[in-house]
Amino acid sequence: MSLRLRLLLTLAPLFILGLAAADVGTYAALQSSLLQGVDKQLVAIDDGVMHVLQNPGGQGPPGGDGGIGQQYAFPAGTYGEFVDQSGPLYGGALYGGYVATTASSHPVFPATIYKDPNSALTVPGTGTWESYRVYVTPTNQPGTELVAAIPLDGVNSTLSTLLLFEIAISSGITIIVLVVTWLLVRRGMRPLERMGATARSIAAGGLGRRVAPSNERTEVGRLGLALNAMLGQLERAFAERDVTEQKLRHFVSDASHELRTPLTSMRGYAELLQRNPDMSRDDVVLAVRRIEDETRRMGLLVDDLLLLARLDQGRPLDRAPVDLTSMVNDAVSDARAADPGRSVIAHVETPLVVTGDDLRLRQAVANLVRNALVHTPAGSPVEVALQAQNGHAEIDVIDHGPGVPAAQRERIFERFHRADPLRSRDQGGSGLGLSIATAVVSAHGGRISVADTPGGGATFRIELPVATGNTTDV
Repeated sequence: MSLRLRLLLTLAPLFILGLAAADVGTYAALQSSLLQGVDKQLVAIDDGVMHVLQNPGGQGPPGGDGGIGQQYAFPAGTYGEFVDQSGPLYGGALYGGYVATTASSHPVFPATIYKDPNSALTVPGTGTWESYRVYVTPTNQPGTELVAAIPLDGVNSTLSTLLLFEIAISSGITIIVLVVTWLLVRRGMRPLERMGATARSIAAGGLGRRVAPSNERTEVGRLGLALNAMLGQLERAFAERDVTEQKLRHFVSDASHELRTPLTSMRGYAELLQRNPDMSRDDVVLAVRRIEDETRRMGLLVDDLLLLARLDQGRPLDRAPVDLTSMVNDAVSDARAADPGRSVIAHVETPLVVTGDDLRLRQAVANLVRNALVHTPAGSPVEVALQAQNGHAEIDVIDHGPGVPAAQRERIFERFHRADPLRSRDQGGSGLGLSIATAVVSAHGGRISVADTPGGGATFRIELPVATGNTTDV
């Protein structure tokens, strides 16, 4: 069943019940009002009815001779009677001052009517009048009651006319309301139908499409906004997935290429030893040394790949206080030992401590320093600075080489990327140093960036949150 039909089947009965309740209330209110009017008439004529029954002016309708029949003007069909425990005593239809004891039209009293003094009730009638409104009044004679009755045909006629009008008007209004409701619901459902058509188009592959309407004015519009926001997130997620898959394919390809090089070299030396069992001792030692070198190089590459995989998986690192001053001084000492002919200087403005993994942070700083040694001319100075700024510890590795082109500043942190594709792997490494440094720093809640060094060169900066109680703003 469609939503449109369900809404109509829900609203229509509620409206019909409400309209029926209003009609019943109107009918009951008018009936009560009319009966109250008749009861007031009965009270008003009660004394007259009693007087006429006690002093009848005749046995039939008044003759118009101006006698006692002109003293009372009873409503047409008024009936009066004395009753006691044994039943009716004397009475009949009243015409002015006369009593028609043989009238064919009279009320049908219940047997217990004498037991209800000062009460009004409705009873059926015979002959011309269908029903009567009866009022019971005590008399001066014990056990005798006066019963005065007025026909209700006028009241019943008015109520019947009202009932016909209510049925006709309510039926017409119900039909009109149902038609209008159907049209309004149909019009209100059109935006949802358009959303459904758009959703089917999106499901077929059109993620760039958006549903309408999408605004804050209506519930359907707010639904459109939510759907569009969801579609935007889905589109971005699919785009990120495509980028991730592309990077993964490149990573696998580059890793395979990097691993293939030492494997090819090792296999070549192994085949050389196998084909030439009579090689000289020096040649054998050279081949074994080269196999050992390539094995060590491949092991370092595999270790780097495993470290990146662990960092990508979000595996927890050690969390302990790390003295950055000692780390910077050690990195500078290692660089001086690796390149004695180069000036490598440390600038430490204030001792700083962060919370993190000491081994991994040292690896990140060492990668940046080694990158500066490898990619700058021999003899050019390198500086490593430590300072506090805005609640962060900043470690700057400053070189005075050729710098990093603006087009390469984002890509140099990618895995296996080399700014100079012609540089040999032995000299430039596998291209994982900066990506490892970036992953380690990100895992510590920091960031890494590169900028130009004043006067030429590149400055790599690591920013790490400082441990509580060790922040110093400069």
